[in-house]
Amino acid sequence: MRFCSHHPMSTGCPNLKCTYYQTMTFCKKDGYYFRKDDSRAIQRFKCQHCQRKFSAATHTLEWRQKKRRVNVQLFNALASGVSMRRSALILRIHRTTVDRKMRYLALKSRLMHAELLKKIGTDKTNHLQFDDLITTEHTKLKPLSITVAVDAKRRFILGTSVSQIPAFGHLAALSRLKYGKRKSTHKEHLYSLLESISSVIEKDAKIESDEHNLYAQAVERFFPEAHYFQYKGGRGAVVGQGELKKLRRDPLFMLNHTCAMLRANINRLIRKTWCTTKDPNRLADHLDIYVAFHNHVLLNK
Repeated sequence: MRFCSHHPMSTGCPNLKCTYYQTMTFCKKDGYYFRKDDSRAIQRFKCQHCQRKFSAATHTLEWRQKKRRVNVQLFNALASGVSMRRSALILRIHRTTVDRKMRYLALKSRLMHAELLKKIGTDKTNHLQFDDLITTEHTKLKPLSITVAVDAKRRFILGTSVSQIPAFGHLAALSRLKYGKRKSTHKEHLYSLLESISSVIEKDAKIESDEHNLYAQAVERFFPEAHYFQYKGGRGAVVGQGELKKLRRDPLFMLNHTCAMLRANINRLIRKTWCTTKDPNRLADHLDIYVAFHNHVLLNK
């Protein structure tokens, strides 16, 4: 499945005061207009009841966009290790345009992912793997945790979530001194992610993770009949890239390989990079874009 640049939200008369709001009961075709930015002829309509005019583009997420031609190119770039500023340079658009389009692409990606989960619901996952990878919010003193859930047989990314965690290790004291005590939202976001995908997981599915102290409690809550296995974490196979493990046989290979792909293809997640996350919400948007690219383009589902 290729990324589609049009996604209708509803159809019919857009007039809230009209008796036939969002229906085509009294709507008739009313000619065409030529849309310059993507060279398409767009059908016009007119509601015979309230006389309101609208077009086939009115009910799409792209309504009133002026640069539709770059949507697919930007979608591919953001999921392929290209930064937002470099995307703006390559596509010859302003970086503010990239920021706005990134929010649109994230919304589009979430709709695509919701449709995919509905399809998976008819053929549920029976082998789930999940874990967290660590990144930062502007500085290493303000870490973020990204929970990733993967279908270990079909390689789908079933979901991701971004949570705030306090600094740990030798940076913990410095973080508290500079930014104060940092609240952890890891547990609530982990629970929210597992709850959101619970409908596409078999009741007796095989679930695997590492030995994080929150995981067993979360699995017991949302998948009480599942066969749950925890494995001790291993050393990274490559210095600075802890996702791929230096093990003869990694029991969490599919998950760790997917996390390594996230590191490689989302510029702000690369270990040594000039690109950093200033707003966790933008990181969540970027993850949603990559998830759609991974599931629909790389896996062609």
